[in-house]
Amino acid sequence: MTCLYRNHRLYLPKRSFNYYIMRKSLFLLCVLLVCIANSTSVLAQPAQKLVHVIVSPDRDDWKYSVNDPVKFTVQVLQYGNLLKNVVVDYELGPEYFPTEVKKDVVLKEGKMTLKASMKVPGFLRCKVKAKVNGRTYEELATVAIDEDKIQPTVADPKDFDEFWSKAVKSAHEQPLDPIMELLPEKCTSTKNVYQVNFQNERRGSRVYGMLIVPKKPGKYPAVLQVPGAGIYAHVPFDLGDDIITLQIGIHGIAFDLPKETYSNLSNGALASYNRINMNDRDRHYYKRVYLGCVRAIDFIYSLPEFDGQTLGVTGGSQGGALSIVTAALDSRVKFLAALYPALCDHTGYLHNRAGGWPHYFRNEKPGVNEVETLAYFDVVNFARRVKVQGWYSWGYNDMTCPPTSMYSAYNVIPGQKELHLYLETHHWTYPEQQQERHAWLRNKCGK
Repeated sequence: MTCLYRNHRLYLPKRSFNYYIMRKSLFLLCVLLVCIANSTSVLAQPAQKLVHVIVSPDRDDWKYSVNDPVKFTVQVLQYGNLLKNVVVDYELGPEYFPTEVKKDVVLKEGKMTLKASMKVPGFLRCKVKAKVNGRTYEELATVAIDEDKIQPTVADPKDFDEFWSKAVKSAHEQPLDPIMELLPEKCTSTKNVYQVNFQNERRGSRVYGMLIVPKKPGKYPAVLQVPGAGIYAHVPFDLGDDIITLQIGIHGIAFDLPKETYSNLSNGALASYNRINMNDRDRHYYKRVYLGCVRAIDFIYSLPEFDGQTLGVTGGSQGGALSIVTAALDSRVKFLAALYPALCDHTGYLHNRAGGWPHYFRNEKPGVNEVETLAYFDVVNFARRVKVQGWYSWGYNDMTCPPTSMYSAYNVIPGQKELHLYLETHHWTYPEQQQERHAWLRNKCGK
């Protein structure tokens, strides 16, 4: 039997239609029977952990000053009650540099109190692991010590502005060559959705993205969504019916590839992409990435529906970093919203304090020219040059992007800024946090 493809849709000859309906019905019936047979195991999976470890600082705002005594109360609960004679391990001290490490401590009543202090600005962390019936349950609390006084360790290269001005100018000189493909299955009655791609910093290097454009004729503000780390298929970023949004990827690959392709790239050619050529500022992987964000601004400006002036950028983690970078490199960006930015103050580890993701020097010494090269890509040095309004948000318990590294960047931003703390979050967000970000972006778009 032959299949016909028309406009990327699969059509079957009419004589086999009933046959396929019968096969599909039998398949769905089998799936239903399997689900019923396994419903007990599938539906009964709990969302909560059986044992809860609670680590509580003795101040509600989790803020202290240098040399202040900090007290952490540790509790291990099961069924809402303290778990007696529970065995715990704990670490206490600055992020990634604990000064007190204890193992196999027995809590006769299921709780204990730990005390510490710090002599310099930074973040003090108490991390506890409870061991119950062969399983480990973990939690932590991290408090701020004069966090507004944290300063970066990374050097600011004297020719930083010259280097990036030259790179951006060269990228602008490349023809944009935009391609847009309408995706009817993703469109709505009020919005058109496109997969797009355009030329990056050199011929043959492409940036792929998902674009949403309001259908109603008019001129609209725009927001660029820049991605978190990894290699995966992106989905459209949507802020409503009255804002243009562009979600881009950074790896020069389309968004509609088979899932295994992204997995193969993650584990193969693009494994540890953030470390590619980290000793050569002209060939380091992030040079292409940063310039691709600028080219995304070029693409937005090419859209006839764009109002020509109201433009923001947003993202989380690597995307938070790219938001700051883009706002620093391109004056056409008028505002930014960054969640827990990565790539901040890489050299922190060389000064016995936490550095940012991807933790270049946490477990290995720098190679030749790596410290010097990465200074041109460190978000701290872009933060020094951000002059537009910014909304920032993170939590103190983030172990992927340690708060010490994020404050190293935040504290040197000269532009108008506001920080929204969700103290106990790790490297994730609450729904309320996302809602707050989206509301702020819409407000800056005049909506």
